[in-house]
Amino acid sequence: MKKIVLAMAMLTALTATAKVKKTAAAPAPAPTTDNILTEQEQREGWKLLWDGKTTNGWRGAKLQTFPTKGWRMEEGILKVEKASGAESGNGGDIVTEKNYHNFILKVDFKITEGANSGIKYFVDPDMNQGEGSAIGCEFQILDDLRHPDAKLGVKGNRKLGSLYDLIPAPEQKPFDITTWNTATIIVKDNHVEHWLNGVKLVQYERGTQQWNALVAYSKYKNWPNFGNRDGRILLQDHGDEVWFKNIKIKEL
Repeated sequence: MKKIVLAMAMLTALTATAKVKKTAAAPAPAPTTDNILTEQEQREGWKLLWDGKTTNGWRGAKLQTFPTKGWRMEEGILKVEKASGAESGNGGDIVTEKNYHNFILKVDFKITEGANSGIKYFVDPDMNQGEGSAIGCEFQILDDLRHPDAKLGVKGNRKLGSLYDLIPAPEQKPFDITTWNTATIIVKDNHVEHWLNGVKLVQYERGTQQWNALVAYSKYKNWPNFGNRDGRILLQDHGDEVWFKNIKIKEL
């Protein structure tokens, strides 16, 4: 009799344990830190250029509103959709609604294989209303190994991180196509720097005789006063799938 009572008690305990395991709550997902400013960033004066959800603060470079195609927002990521691979061949470039003078700009980006895009600054949307991309200085975003543009230009000045068609970034640079990377652009009056994942790639002084000579031998030679005026921030549609997030700026 004692053995039967003991067996029943053990069975009851095992059943209760099983019920507890079955009804245990799943762990809560880790909170996202994307498209959110930390308290320290807020104190330092950083602002989000994209809120991770809406088109607020942005419009098409050649439109008065945000493009109705070619761009999509998905789980806190701003995506350029794959198209023909041509400049502004789908939805077109997008620009900020505001001009910027002195600033630090940070943008997280991720590219697909063979992709081409860019982050432009000092952009005047009215400068080119024809075909192609809006005009401005560009932090080149490119798959150097697979995109043919890497072999064009002069001494690699169309490769990742370069001041496009003007100043080449070093061949050796910290970049991983399989994950997110961070582009940083620093502008202090006429001094400009390009950084990639915490490493400085390019620096230059605009508005100088050397700068004007450099522009005169580039594809921008026919654009008056190129790079010498303040302007907007631009994300480029080059017809390849590219992702952006954590787009933030600190005005200096």
